[in-house]
This record gives sequence, C-alpha cells and structure tokens, in this order.
Amino acid sequence: MVNLVAAQKPLLHGLMKMAGVRPHMVEIEPGTVMNFWVPCETVEKPKKKGDISSLRKPTKPVVVLVHGFAAEGIVTWQFQVGALTKKYSVYVPDLLFFGDSTTDKSDRSPTFQAECLEKGLRKLGVEKCTIVGFSYGGMVAFKMAELHQDLVQAMVVSGSILAMTDSISETTLQRLGFASSSELLLPTSVKGLKALLSVAAHKKLWFPDRLHKDYLEVMFTNRQERGDLLEALVVSTKDTNIPNFPQKIHLLWGENDQIFNQELAHNMKEQLGDKATFQGIKKAGHLVHLERPCVYNRHLKLFLASLNTDGAPK
Repeated sequence: MVNLVAAQKPLLHGLMKMAGVRPHMVEIEPGTVMNFWVPCETVEKPKKKGDISSLRKPTKPVVVLVHGFAAEGIVTWQFQVGALTKKYSVYVPDLLFFGDSTTDKSDRSPTFQAECLEKGLRKLGVEKCTIVGFSYGGMVAFKMAELHQDLVQAMVVSGSILAMTDSISETTLQRLGFASSSELLLPTSVKGLKALLSVAAHKKLWFPDRLHKDYLEVMFTNRQERGDLLEALVVSTKDTNIPNFPQKIHLLWGENDQIFNQELAHNMKEQLGDKATFQGIKKAGHLVHLERPCVYNRHLKLFLASLNTDGAPK
C-alpha cells in the first residue's frame, strides 16, 4: 500500500523549488554530511555533463530556519520559505539524523549539532545570518549564537528554551502526563502520535489513522540516534549559566503553548536582558508557525526588517 506521506514528498519538494530553494548535500567532515535547502540563485549549473554544481555566496540577507524534533526542515518550515525568499536568502538545514543528514561520530549534544550547522553554513558561503529556531532547533540555535557570534547576527526563537535542564524536563513531563521525553517526542504508535499532536497544537487536529501511521513511518526514522539526542539534551540545572548574547533575540510564541508555556518564555526574556523582545500569538500552541502561519510570518518579517533599518548588520 502506498505511503501517503511519502507520496506527498515530491510535491512538497517541487513547491520548495518553485519557492526558490533546492537541496544540496554538504560534507561537514569525513563521516558527517548535512542536507541543506539552499537558495536556487546560489547554485551554478555545471558547465559540463557530470560536473558537480558549484555554489555562489548569497547576495541577500541570510535567514536560517532550524526545525524541531518531529519533522525535517522543509516540512517544519513549508509555510515560511515562500514568504521570505523574495527579500532574503533562505537556508533550511536538516539537523543530524533528520532527513538525509547523518554522522558516524558518537557525539549527540546540541553543541555538536550547532558546530556542524556552523561549518555547513560557512562552506555554503554564509558569513552572517539571522537564525530562526523552533523547539529543539531553538536550543541548537542558542548554542550556535553563543559559540559563533560573528556568524549569528540575530535570533528568532519559538517554543524553545536556552537549555533543557533536568528540572524543566521533569516539571514539563509531569505536567503533560508523559513518563519520558522519548515517550512524548518519539511516539511508536498512532495513539502516541495523537497524544503528541494534542499537546503541540492549540486546536484539536483530526487526521485519519492511516495518515498518522504513514507519518510515523516516514518522519520518525533513526529512532536509536534520536533517542540519544534526547538524552544528550538534558543538562543539570546546577551546571547551567546564562550566556551573554550580544545579538537581538526575538521570542515569537504561541500563547497557548503547552510544552514551553509563556511563563517560561517571559522568564527567559528576563534572563536574556534588554536585547530580548517577546511577541505572543493568540489561538496558537507549540506549532505556532504551522497553526497561524500568516500571523507568524508577519511578525517574523517585521523583526527581520527592523534589523535592516536600525544599523544592525545586514
């Protein structure tokens, strides 16, 4: 029987190419490769048949969209890519063990993800960027902004935190009624996927069980490695500190986010200081960019435009 989610992938890929991005594999180091959706205008067609395509540096301000834990890059950001490509060079990576990105290294930490993402972007000719991170991708983005301040000029973060401390992890899981992060984020059954969607979305989403089953088969691959990613995500509360971020950081939140609620977002804003701003979006949960894409895109573009008019690096 045809997997409906897999069958829709070529259509989504075609739509993304029409929107102005196309896939490109980057070798980060031997044994580690990452897939990036890169601006079509940066890809030079090979002069001869059989030659490898070469890349040009982006000519517009760069926006990097970093996905969360339940889907790869363009599935997560399908409603944002086309809204941004006219004015921005948009890059959409697949983090390691998502999409076609993989590594033979044993490190599963957000720091390793951030370092690979940074190396990949530099190999693609990116010198400065604004990074937009959702959920797990937000934690990777925070780490990249901390370690590579010359590259990351500003950040937009949705449904994420600076780091997943053991206290936040335990409190969140108890509140949501899950025994572990894997039970929440790596469902193995239709029932489990429905439970994840019920806490991630503001409004109840209905799909036939067949579609849930097909989504599980396509999107939840590399289960062992992703389980290791979740284990490496949790750090001791006593070992955490708040980095001094020089970048502007905009927290763009679904007001009904059940996973990382507004209280966590406001606490984080206070910790980050004067350079952090907060914007809540009504009638949206954790999946704010998918539930209210028009509103989300409007606020995102307003923040990006402010970076290009107030003297901040473009």
